[in-house]
Amino acid sequence: MSSTPDTPLTPMTAPGEMKPLLTLTDAAVEKVKFFAKTMPDSQNKPLRVFVQGGGCSGFQYGFTFDEQKDGDNTWEQNGVTILVDPQSATYLKDSKVDYVEDFRGAGFSVTNPNSTGGCGCGKSFQA
Repeated sequence: MSSTPDTPLTPMTAPGEMKPLLTLTDAAVEKVKFFAKTMPDSQNKPLRVFVQGGGCSGFQYGFTFDEQKDGDNTWEQNGVTILVDPQSATYLKDSKVDYVEDFRGAGFSVTNPNSTGGCGCGKSFQA
């Protein structure tokens, strides 16, 4: 597969590669489906995973149900449609999103191979 102006490559895949930008664990998929059923504003909307400035390490992860926008990377995993904007895709490539419940509380946690550091909360990172 070659890149031409008609078929631009995205951060989601490399030439000849067919894999998602990031993956969700089974626990994360089940929790997203639970939220999609129980939160009225989330009905029939895909999950957006994004990165924004802030947090104790410089960047923080965000999760919301949202409409698809031009330029979004989009794919489906186990019945959940996932969106990632192009800027966030740079930071999230090959990451894994999990849903954890432990002594710190419950929430989504990201294992990110692109991070150069972070804090113990699992919600922020350095790039």
